[in-house]
Amino acid sequence: MKLRSKSVLNVLVAAGVIASSAGYAAANEAKPKTASPAATEKVLRFNLDSEPPTVDPGLAEDELSLMLTRALYDGLVRLGPDGKLQPSMAHKIDVSDDLKTYTFHLRDAKWSNGDPVTAHDFEYAWKRVLDPKTASNYAYQLYPIKNAEKANIGEEKLDAVGVKAVDAKTLRVELEKPTPYFVQLTAFPTFYPVNKKVDAANAKWAYEASTHVGNGPYKLASWEHKEQMTLVKNASYWDQAAVKLDKIDFSMIEDEVTELAMFDTGELDWAGAPGPLPLDALPGLKAKGILHTKPIAAVYWYKFNTEQAPFSNAKIRKAFAYALNRQAIVDTVTRGNQVPATAVVPVTNGERQSSYFKDNDRETAKKLLAEGMKELGISKLPPISLLMNRSEAHRNIALEIQKQWKETLGAEVKLVEEEWKVFLEDMYNGNYQIGRMGWFADYADPSNFLQLFYEKKGGNNNTNWENKTYQSLLDQAAQQADPVKRKQLLAEAEAILMEEMPVIPLYYYANNWVQDEKLKGIVIDELGYIDFKWATKE
Repeated sequence: MKLRSKSVLNVLVAAGVIASSAGYAAANEAKPKTASPAATEKVLRFNLDSEPPTVDPGLAEDELSLMLTRALYDGLVRLGPDGKLQPSMAHKIDVSDDLKTYTFHLRDAKWSNGDPVTAHDFEYAWKRVLDPKTASNYAYQLYPIKNAEKANIGEEKLDAVGVKAVDAKTLRVELEKPTPYFVQLTAFPTFYPVNKKVDAANAKWAYEASTHVGNGPYKLASWEHKEQMTLVKNASYWDQAAVKLDKIDFSMIEDEVTELAMFDTGELDWAGAPGPLPLDALPGLKAKGILHTKPIAAVYWYKFNTEQAPFSNAKIRKAFAYALNRQAIVDTVTRGNQVPATAVVPVTNGERQSSYFKDNDRETAKKLLAEGMKELGISKLPPISLLMNRSEAHRNIALEIQKQWKETLGAEVKLVEEEWKVFLEDMYNGNYQIGRMGWFADYADPSNFLQLFYEKKGGNNNTNWENKTYQSLLDQAAQQADPVKRKQLLAEAEAILMEEMPVIPLYYYANNWVQDEKLKGIVIDELGYIDFKWATKE
């Protein structure tokens, strides 16, 4: 993803805070108070660890904003409690034989202000996202649509984009090429509708409860910025019978220790995901049997600059990857139930991907290092630098990796920490040897990870690695309608990536949280997103 990685940074920074027993007790005594819900109401009390930047679906890009827009809006399809896509605003979808034209037939539905939701609202919203003046960082998600990318970069007019409201209840979409995961994409907030009339009248409609209009399970009742937010059941929602909660009260407490203390005293019904839990609390919560954990489609990795020696040599890159003991890192450093990664692609569509090498394969690492150094004509490794943005969590991981590389490969690795903006500039400009990064999937498909390395000048490929065979396999997969053949092509591409090793996968992320035992039905999908539509309290 793009700016969602910034929120990942914030989570990791917070996760690096180790709370002392005294600090935890103090937080328990000095926490803010929340009102008790009326006995007849079903109220969920949930904490946001910061002020959400927006609840405009076209601009949402961080975890909190994306979570809230899911509650306030409804897309053409929605991921259900069983993890499968289900019809939502579209009750029927027709797909052409060439898999390039989608026709969405909309059900009768209303906005929270009583206006009918129409196909024109969807067309308007999508073109609004693509309009360069909107500056939506997720506009690229619409690029499978015909002329969408060209319109977004100013090379085509918005009228040329392949989305058209045939009538009030029919939306027709033309794609550039077959995109097997396109329907899945439309469940993402970037594809949600926007009330055209409301947006035309007030560009800031999404920033105050008094002017906000949505079409989802809940509507925005109050928003005291940096203090609290309240959502109530939307009486205009087409599927309101499925919505069991009367209200969701969101507090905005930035400290995870205080958040957990409030959960312990019954002032919150949930603590943790999408934010962190205190690291030192995880073992105790696990021992009590109340810690919930869910692996998500996200990977923490180190990137090589393949144009800087000695990492211009693939064998040396593989040596550094094989020498790592990932299990030790997740057991002793991160301690958040992460899964060691021996492939780039994590769980997607509920399926664990292949493993392309063995964790902690020290002997093979030593052998590859010797062969790579011989190929480069060097007898000793030069000094190595590892670049990261400032964070206690990143530093602790890097210190363990520095130690492992020293013990197994004899490498002298210097840790370089930079402020976030400077760090990004150095990564993107190739001013590094090894650099820390991560990727959270936008959609549950291997291509979302593999496409990152399609070309050396790609926006998120700062490894400077490129491979023609790899590109050909991804091109073939993009045109392949048979899902089995497509999966095989993507697996072959990943095998090339792991053979060349421009990036070292370290671990797959996991969400951790605790919840009131009376709380049921909150859905966390494999991308880590939370949906409150089916939530209830018994």
